[in-house]
Amino acid sequence: MHLDVLDLRNFYYRTRLGRVAQRAIRDQLVEFWPPEEARGQTVAGFGFAVPLLRPYLGNARRVIALMPGPQGVMPWPAGQPNLSVLCEEMLWPLDTGSVDRLVLLHGLDTSEHPSEVLGECQRVLGPGGKALFIVPNRSGLWARRDATPFGYGRPYSTGQLEAQLLRHGFQPERHAAALFGPPSEKRFWLRSSGVLEKIGRQVFTSLASGVFLAEASKITQVPGGSAVKDIVRDPLRVLDAVNAPSGPKPA
Repeated sequence: MHLDVLDLRNFYYRTRLGRVAQRAIRDQLVEFWPPEEARGQTVAGFGFAVPLLRPYLGNARRVIALMPGPQGVMPWPAGQPNLSVLCEEMLWPLDTGSVDRLVLLHGLDTSEHPSEVLGECQRVLGPGGKALFIVPNRSGLWARRDATPFGYGRPYSTGQLEAQLLRHGFQPERHAAALFGPPSEKRFWLRSSGVLEKIGRQVFTSLASGVFLAEASKITQVPGGSAVKDIVRDPLRVLDAVNAPSGPKPA
């Protein structure tokens, strides 16, 4: 079930906990994909990925935020020409193979049609394209509290997410975790969030995190079967009759 776009906007932009979550996840994304490497590329997000896309506005050739119909859409980025679009969950207004980098936040785990969403991810990614899937951790505290958007939809374990990606033509390459602090509005935890993220990456296992980030590349289908060669045995023999000397036929 997709959340309403107004609820997502209010959480990420108008609550202290939402801004903490935004920063922690975005830091991991930027570590995977530095903005300067996006120069000349098309970067797209699906779901409510706009809190993560801003670092790419200055370098990417094109940035687009796809927001599914059941969620609703809001103009983004603020104060600049709009780059967000309302779209069908299973039919995105992007050309096949036109995207270099694709980010999904509140797009896969909240969808009632995850296979179709992954099919669209496959379709729009171009050769060498990569996708980053961000989903709630099934074992984490954030998935157990419905006061945040991560308490809705379908949480995953790393194994479940990677198995689903493989079934739909993606090769998982790297994964990371974020949101190691508790989903609390208390001032102590909010102030400690940066330290907890640094410690969590070095010491804690991913089981202690609130979300998983899985980077995957599109698997290029190789034609099946074995090569067949046309073999002609003694190919010059077909010319024997032509080259044979003429003369009277034997009786």
